[in-house]
Amino acid sequence: MSTVSVRAVLADDERLLREQLKTRLSEVWPDLVIVGEARDGREAVELVAQTRPDLVFLDIRMPLLTGIEAARQITQIEDLPCEIVFVTAYDQYAVEAFDQGAIDYVLKPAETERLTRTMTRVQTRLAGRSAPPGDPTSPMVDRSLPVSMSTRLAQIEHLLQAGSVRAPSTLRWLQATQGNTLKLIGVEDVLFFRSDEKYTRIQTAQAEWLIRTPLRDLTAQLDSSQFWQVHRSTIVNAKAIERVERDESGRLRIHLRGHAEILEVSRSFSHLFRQT
Repeated sequence: MSTVSVRAVLADDERLLREQLKTRLSEVWPDLVIVGEARDGREAVELVAQTRPDLVFLDIRMPLLTGIEAARQITQIEDLPCEIVFVTAYDQYAVEAFDQGAIDYVLKPAETERLTRTMTRVQTRLAGRSAPPGDPTSPMVDRSLPVSMSTRLAQIEHLLQAGSVRAPSTLRWLQATQGNTLKLIGVEDVLFFRSDEKYTRIQTAQAEWLIRTPLRDLTAQLDSSQFWQVHRSTIVNAKAIERVERDESGRLRIHLRGHAEILEVSRSFSHLFRQT
């Protein structure tokens, strides 16, 4: 890891995602100094102008200014050659857009392995930028793409707007509460969702959490091949099902892997478990 003190600004309108990114960054780059956090694109531009960091993390979708729009303004700040990394909820199909633009990106929530690769490239570029011209000990910097930053941003924006890449139609993470605690939960870790009066209960192997999103709204956002509605008040993660048994009255009951609670299957959804 680099020993040079590098300063960074994080911009994302989701506080939990900023906290998660900070945690991951502290793991992969302990010497990185976070000098500020922004909640929207306009605030990000102002904060960058004030703090003049070496590195900026920009969420693609933010209020007031998008990440692309904020990046354009940041690149116009005089004598500020900072690196830009986009943090995005676009799925793997967005790789083409960012790779063609030759700008680093990480998918949210940020994963350690992907973030490590990005940080290594950023460190290499920063080291090459600070080395004296002609220094044979300076790291090699990829200069195979001579296009300007504004051109690269335009390429990315065009591909995103053209619909060649799309935001994921399924949820990848959720913000939930437990008392006064907020937590970011990966959808893959959810065993089941259940309506609970004004809230929807999220059950993981470790804990129970609550969100305000109605079950009917979640249904449209979840991957239907993995998350099955088995009752008007219950959606179960099919990967968490250990077995399904029929009781004396003929009703189906789901036993979960690693969790003692048994879920009832209503008759209108019993076809999901019909043997062929």
